[in-house]
Amino acid sequence: MSARRGRPRTGKGAGHGLTDTARRIIRLNYGFQLLFNLLWWMPVFYAYQKAAGLSDGQIFGIQSIYYVAFCLFEIPTGLIADRIGTRNCLRAGAVVMTAANLAPVVSASYTGFLVHFLAIAAGRSLTSGAASAYLYDGLQAEQCDEHYLKAEGTARALGLAAKVVCWPLVGPLMSAAHAAPYVLSAASAAGSLACAVALPRLAGADGGTGKAAERTNGGRRSGDFLRDAGSALRCVASSRWLALVMVQGVAVFTLSRICQVNLFQPILLDHGIAETSHGGVLAAMTVAEAVTSARPQWLSRRLTPVAWVSVLSLVLAATLAAMTLGGPWAVVTLLCLFAAAAGFAYPVQRKLVNDAVPAHAPRATLLSVESTVDRAVCALAAVAAGAYLSAGHLDALLWHSALATAVLLGAFQLMLRSGVVKRGPVAAAPGAPSAPTGSADTTDADTCAPTACTAPATEPGRDALHDAGDADRLTGGGGRRPRG
Repeated sequence: MSARRGRPRTGKGAGHGLTDTARRIIRLNYGFQLLFNLLWWMPVFYAYQKAAGLSDGQIFGIQSIYYVAFCLFEIPTGLIADRIGTRNCLRAGAVVMTAANLAPVVSASYTGFLVHFLAIAAGRSLTSGAASAYLYDGLQAEQCDEHYLKAEGTARALGLAAKVVCWPLVGPLMSAAHAAPYVLSAASAAGSLACAVALPRLAGADGGTGKAAERTNGGRRSGDFLRDAGSALRCVASSRWLALVMVQGVAVFTLSRICQVNLFQPILLDHGIAETSHGGVLAAMTVAEAVTSARPQWLSRRLTPVAWVSVLSLVLAATLAAMTLGGPWAVVTLLCLFAAAAGFAYPVQRKLVNDAVPAHAPRATLLSVESTVDRAVCALAAVAAGAYLSAGHLDALLWHSALATAVLLGAFQLMLRSGVVKRGPVAAAPGAPSAPTGSADTTDADTCAPTACTAPATEPGRDALHDAGDADRLTGGGGRRPRG
């Protein structure tokens, strides 16, 4: 059970090393996170579907459906997790993911790929946040929760390292056995299932007892979720600064997501770069993003975080446009520059949003709303990208995306400078600590009425859990509040 708040912890894990159970939980979590998210087909799925006879319209139509499905699965899978517990939810997600990766092997057709991505959305929704929540609750039960952040960060680093090592091998493996990327992804998912099965049972956390039962019978009911969602929407409506910052974040996420996941293969193929090299390029992009996302302090403090996000967004737009002008090596370099700029932008933008959230507002729900909007916009962008590519207008798509970004940023800065929207709490430089939540600054972000923004108190660290899962953009990791 969770340690009582406000009392010094004594016993097996307090202030000391890890217990045997805590070590087991951490190691199995490493294995689960690495294997579950190791999608071998990521660098070649576009070329694979083209080889199967799908058109650009069909490929990007499936992507649009995937984004919408991910949004729609968020609520029901959350309710399932509350009932069956996080450990069982991880097992269910691993089973679904294993079957999903085998669907294109069984049927390399439009229907097969549609079923594949719908199942991917369901599997990721089942585990979105559940792994972090299980890790947090497990370490807290062992009174070793001070090791949580290190364990979460190490799991993230191991996952990135596995992708960097494995993705360059995808092209040669696919040449030897065409279905190898999907078979290996299914094998990895099956390995994650083995890790989930080996996870120890937490006292009162599974099978509809303890915390799960509390949330079903007297805690996080569906009505509570809807009430929190309503409060979050009222906060956004009453805080123009928060709404504006969220719109900026949606623009950054959509631009980077569509380029790094949906368009990087068409861009490489358009410049004559064979699909056997796509894994190596994606691995290089992953390294560039990982390095910069971990080093926001490298950004100069002469500019505010808002200005930095605008500058980095312009860099993203400029690199997109420049890809239409350069050769193969220039395009690879620009894609890595794009990934590096996105890596810088993510943590700075996340800090801006968190600083803009009014005191006592349902923070996790607000971030979930933003994540849902992100994916809804990505769904529309994927349809538009498919239409451009079907017409053979890739260069026009890149230029129009860059111009649209510049226009949006111009409107954003105009609203800031005109005084129509007051800035939120004075934000520190990117590498500096955030201002206290209870700041006395009187800003537009604080005009949210208490009745609209008050949410039940949550356990310590829950908001941090939500932010910890924000980094895994390439594999579609969700942004929902972790489940207990």
